[in-house]
Amino acid sequence: MSGEERKFTQIRNGGAIPLESLPPWSVPDFISQLGGSLGNGLRVVSYFGTPGAKAGETWLYAVLALDAENKLFAGRTLVTEGGFPSLAVDYPQIQLFEREIAEQFGLVPSGHPWLKPVRYRRSWNGADAWNRPAGAEILPGAGNFFRVEGEEVHEVAVGPVHAGIIEPGHFRFQCHGENVMFLEIALGYQHRGVEEAMLGGPDKRTLHFAETLSGDSTIAHATVYSHLVESLTKTKKNARAQVINGVLLELERLANHTGDIGALAGDAAYLPASSFCGRIRGDFLNMTALVCGSRFGRGAVKPGGVGFDIDEAMRAELLRRLDAAEKDVVNAVNLVWDEQSVVARFEKTGTLTREMALELGVVGPAARAAGLSRDVRYDQPLGIYRMVHVPVSTYDTGDVFARAYVRWMEIRRSVEFIRDQLHSLPEGFRTALPGSIAKHSFAVALVEGWRGEVCHAAVTDGSGTFARYKVVDPSFHNWPALAYVLRGQEISDFPLCNKSFNLSYCGHDL
Repeated sequence: MSGEERKFTQIRNGGAIPLESLPPWSVPDFISQLGGSLGNGLRVVSYFGTPGAKAGETWLYAVLALDAENKLFAGRTLVTEGGFPSLAVDYPQIQLFEREIAEQFGLVPSGHPWLKPVRYRRSWNGADAWNRPAGAEILPGAGNFFRVEGEEVHEVAVGPVHAGIIEPGHFRFQCHGENVMFLEIALGYQHRGVEEAMLGGPDKRTLHFAETLSGDSTIAHATVYSHLVESLTKTKKNARAQVINGVLLELERLANHTGDIGALAGDAAYLPASSFCGRIRGDFLNMTALVCGSRFGRGAVKPGGVGFDIDEAMRAELLRRLDAAEKDVVNAVNLVWDEQSVVARFEKTGTLTREMALELGVVGPAARAAGLSRDVRYDQPLGIYRMVHVPVSTYDTGDVFARAYVRWMEIRRSVEFIRDQLHSLPEGFRTALPGSIAKHSFAVALVEGWRGEVCHAAVTDGSGTFARYKVVDPSFHNWPALAYVLRGQEISDFPLCNKSFNLSYCGHDL
């Protein structure tokens, strides 16, 4: 069958298929099909490598989404030599994935326009795409940076150590006066090797690793991990567990969106709303703690069910707290919208156009604020979202104001969702015990975390264990968009733009 006649294999979200259902493509046909798919409106969900059976062999896996038709597709190819053709010039959304493959497996994506390390680590198989001595490492932030030449151009280096409680990341600005001409972001300081630690699972450790991939998205990552294990073991959460899981996921969204709006107000020097939202964020976190004992949801979600039930007394208390927090957050956020100087500071700052959001493959509130109707809860629903429709909240200006306002719309809809689900909580709390993991299989799961699309993919071996576990946090998609929106802005706009995306350093670094 020719490359033109074949298509990548369709796979459902939260689905597992035998590896034989992913017939290998030749490298040229795989790259052609991948590029053709991106050109026809599909987007990259995940693109990664895994070691082959022989030395020097690497399998490349691609997972693509066709959101308009609620479909996922997967394909793979075996690379037996030193590289593969890059698609980054034509499809920038794939450039970071190609750099990651080069870093981890030493494969050179030929034609890549700016091939640099992603997390600054030695490759897995000893091969090297960066011309380093065998086993050598490049320290984060120590490589070459893009420079704009000119007598009046100056360079500003920020980080990796920042004021306050902020994770490490390095930002290199090329400026003409106060005007930012180019921003390059170097990460990797938080690299912990979590994907490697997942190998050989699932076991008691792997759920813990999933929960700690990005601490403020504990429930989102634990939910995706659980869906993945459930798909590989043919295990199903019952209705009550799915509802509780959904309630916890929306509480996580509420806490973070509320905190972000408050932080944005703080960056605009409007301290009343900043203080109020910071306190209300704690109220939502405490609701999660009421359910499971952890403000960030540790131990709340697991394969086959959830760790804690919601009895009648707890349900009544959650509803009481939800009503009180809703009134408080409405009052606090309306302070922002009513203060014209704050709104004016948000408007036309850090604009991401719809076209650029598509080109960069942006996800989450940042994508929806640029006019894209892109939300896994609607496009690729899983769990409770297959039964309950959550409207997609969009705006069209793509600036800081839009990213704040989308969060506000989602706060209102999350409150409504939680209230409705608690009022109609199904009977029968039960946790199913997952069975044996399917051997020689491929699985993928996506969930809409509060930052955006969280994707986990796994390849299992003949022993029914993880031979490869791949995580794509929404921040991996969105960091390039932050760098883009700073072009043409004043450097003093960076804190506001940065907070409007509020991306995860450790979720990117893994």
